[in-house]
Amino acid sequence: MLFEFTRRDGAPSVFNDGTTFHVDQINRYGEAGSTDVSHLIDKSYGYHSSRELRWHLAERFGLTPSAVAVREAH
Repeated sequence: MLFEFTRRDGAPSVFNDGTTFHVDQINRYGEAGSTDVSHLIDKSYGYHSSRELRWHLAERFGLTPSAVAVREAH
């Protein structure tokens, strides 16, 4: 399952000496085209990486992480 997200800057993180980001909008792509699924995630959560976002989406949709692909919209 493919997801495309739009990033919003977050805050500095004490956990990995980097910054976090928030997801502003996220769309799921499938056979029927794209569907906005932004309402299904916590938009205030600070993600440390797109990998972490992928794991959260896999958990949310009951999939294995290897079945989920994410890409950032530019």
